[in-house]
Amino acid sequence: MFRFLTIRALQAIPVLLIIATMTFFMVHAAPGGPFSKERKVTPEVLRNLNAQYGLDQPLWKQYGNYLWKAVHGDLGPSYKYANRTVSELIGDSFPVSAELGFWAMLIALAIGLPAGILAALKPNSWLDYLPMSIAMLGICIPTFVLGPVLALTFGIRLEWFDASGWFSWRDRVLPAITLGFFTAAYIARLTRGGMLDVMNQDFIRTARAKGASELRVLFHHALRGGLLPVISYLGPAIAAEITGSFVVETIFNVPGLGRYFILSAFNRDYTMVLGTVLFYASIIILLNLVVDVLQVLLNPRLRFD
Repeated sequence: MFRFLTIRALQAIPVLLIIATMTFFMVHAAPGGPFSKERKVTPEVLRNLNAQYGLDQPLWKQYGNYLWKAVHGDLGPSYKYANRTVSELIGDSFPVSAELGFWAMLIALAIGLPAGILAALKPNSWLDYLPMSIAMLGICIPTFVLGPVLALTFGIRLEWFDASGWFSWRDRVLPAITLGFFTAAYIARLTRGGMLDVMNQDFIRTARAKGASELRVLFHHALRGGLLPVISYLGPAIAAEITGSFVVETIFNVPGLGRYFILSAFNRDYTMVLGTVLFYASIIILLNLVVDVLQVLLNPRLRFD
């Protein structure tokens, strides 16, 4: 296992390097610059600003300097937030995105798993058709449609929850549902498919022939194998819940990292965009590694090598 973890850690290095390189040159290729939207300044002031942040140097030199500092944990200063570094901004805003992702994933699991198991236990019945139809709706409706609908209905018209801000539990409900509904739909369909495959296996028939109760067959024999597709999906799904909340955070005015990323892209805040992308990429790589380890632990037929 140590060898497996070491190899995967080494494989992550070129992946992060490619992501950093592509992001660096893409943000610099975009028209405009970090100070192009500032109020009118004299050419001398603009030259001083560019010199202060090293933007007057050749691009290859800026790229080398950024990589060298990033390797040493310095993601640089933000061009738009005075006296703040990218690391400080990520440290302040990521807990908000992580909490939103946590509640969204909790909702997704609470809805998706029971719906998928129920559909697999009663295939081709209304207990199968109804949750799977709702799951299909959840997959088809994008968050930028569902979010405003929930905000208008339950936030503004009915006033059950808050449609904006991040201060109390009432602020968490609508963005978490918006973000979690899509994932719940996928989990329900994957759970149903995985459980149907396992329930038709010989060892399930053997367990029933030996007189095992349906609950024992379900929880002791079927769930372990039936949930493997879900576990495979959970790594990228958790990463998506944390990193893919750009739209939801913008709709509900949540001060998370996704919202910072959107604003940074509009403001050409190069270091903030680069730092956010690298941070998100690291999370995705780490969570995929955790899922791979869990899969091997749950299914001994798989090997770490």
